[in-house]
Amino acid sequence: MTTFTRLAIPDVILIQPARFGDERGYFCETYAKRAFDEAGIDLVFVQDNESLSRQVGVVRGLHFQTPVVSQAKLVRVARGAIFDVAVDLRKGSPSFGRWVAATLTAANGEQLLVPHGFAHGFCTLEAETLVAYKVDAPYSRPNDAGILWSDPDLAIDWPVAAAEAVLSDKDRALPRLRDFDTPFVL
Repeated sequence: MTTFTRLAIPDVILIQPARFGDERGYFCETYAKRAFDEAGIDLVFVQDNESLSRQVGVVRGLHFQTPVVSQAKLVRVARGAIFDVAVDLRKGSPSFGRWVAATLTAANGEQLLVPHGFAHGFCTLEAETLVAYKVDAPYSRPNDAGILWSDPDLAIDWPVAAAEAVLSDKDRALPRLRDFDTPFVL
């Protein structure tokens, strides 16, 4: 049976699919609509994405899409490990500007549900980390946005020093939260 655990920001959910193992290994359903429906999670995923990060300390994020094509994400690790972060961007939320995180590994099989109105990012903890995630809206370049991963106002406790983080030029140039006029409203 899949378990659903609400984190300190209750809209972000840590999901543990049941694994059935024997001497060959294990089997699990990484996603079952019925289990999500029973947990009160009404999402229809339309796209699967995958990223490979070759080094430890790769930071991807903090990313999101703005309305009308904002995305909820269901994130899991197929190989390796990540420190996975969700930041609340919803104006009027009691947790606006706060973050929660979970360590996701291929070995533990946990997943993180990042809802609409949250920025998402991660840092690789192992080389050759493969991350797979489902989204409930297609990619939209005009709605592609982000905030700076190392924004001091967020004070995210990343497992990598800023000087050692491996970043894209795009992620390095993202604005701080205080310089971003959020379109997400509760």
